[in-house]
Amino acid sequence: MACDSNKPQHEAGRSPFHTNALKGTAHFDLPDIQQNGELIILTLYGPESYFDFRGEDFGVQFMIARQYAKSIGVSIRVDVSRSQREMMEKLENGEGDFIAFQVDKKDSLASLLDYVGEKEMGLFMDSLAKVRKDSSLKSRQGGAWAVRKDSPLLSASLSQWMTTHQKDFFDYTTIRIKSDSGRTYTPRRKVSSPILNAVRGQISTYDDIFKQQAIKCGWDWRLLAAQAYQESAFDPQAVSHMGAMGLMQLMPGTAREVGVAQADVFDPKTNVQGAVKYINRLNTHYASITDVNERINFILAGYNAGAGHVDDARALAKKYGKDPDVWLGNVDAFVLKISDQQYYNQPEVKHGYFRGSETYDYVNGIRARWSEYKRKIRN
Repeated sequence: MACDSNKPQHEAGRSPFHTNALKGTAHFDLPDIQQNGELIILTLYGPESYFDFRGEDFGVQFMIARQYAKSIGVSIRVDVSRSQREMMEKLENGEGDFIAFQVDKKDSLASLLDYVGEKEMGLFMDSLAKVRKDSSLKSRQGGAWAVRKDSPLLSASLSQWMTTHQKDFFDYTTIRIKSDSGRTYTPRRKVSSPILNAVRGQISTYDDIFKQQAIKCGWDWRLLAAQAYQESAFDPQAVSHMGAMGLMQLMPGTAREVGVAQADVFDPKTNVQGAVKYINRLNTHYASITDVNERINFILAGYNAGAGHVDDARALAKKYGKDPDVWLGNVDAFVLKISDQQYYNQPEVKHGYFRGSETYDYVNGIRARWSEYKRKIRN
């Protein structure tokens, strides 16, 4: 079975086929996981553990776990906890198969190992070497992996796989976008001038495409051009380190959703068409924001971060007495805060960590460039 990631399951436990793993019943080990076809990892939100970006799953520990799942022929499901204690209790209760997350403090790792010893949960590993309960904890950070002692075959399989593939772990942090034909795309971005020829009123070589497509979403074509420059600097062959592609930097999943085939993702017209379809979806999503100018801010933010993360920032803004329908001085402040564990672990936040400073700069950058285009380029 191909290794496919699903979105985090905060409330749901195991599928009915996994009920024999619950505390006090028979163990659920590697053969059972393979027969069921699904591996459940328990993790925490964080930049190195697990996060969502534009509808795609990222995080070094998640990506390593996904490779392991692929090696044993099963899909992967992510269950995100709000704390280390909750994560350990879920493992103990059989709600997941193993833990994989980033430990960034020595004291944090020590407390987890104490908990493992108390509960006799078994093996801890990090992404560069095995860590046992008697470890000297010389490393201050690394990926902590844990399994229950009643899953010895899974433990042995993980240990062997870790030993064999530890030299490849750096590669798992590199996004490799492959076409159906197997072609691999490496990150690249060629920067062009933000205005091709102000005297002739030409922003880029793709102005005709922007003019044709902007009509479909009711935007000023110069706004669409400003967004394209922010995304790719007018490089239709651009590939980001996160895997976004083309003039408007469509993520693979987004491209599929808006009907852009892998073979066509670098075609400028097709790429912009797909982006406009996505913009229209976001326009519908934010239809309750009646101020059209404000709605543009939220569409841009949603395009960059994903609507879910922006919704989380709006929920936090409302919680703290700010206007969830106003960007500047209201929601944008919580976009910046949502990369802080103090905020992304709050119950109003449904989509966890994301790097809000990038989205903040994204919206501001596009708005500033659009203003420049309106001053220098006729509509």
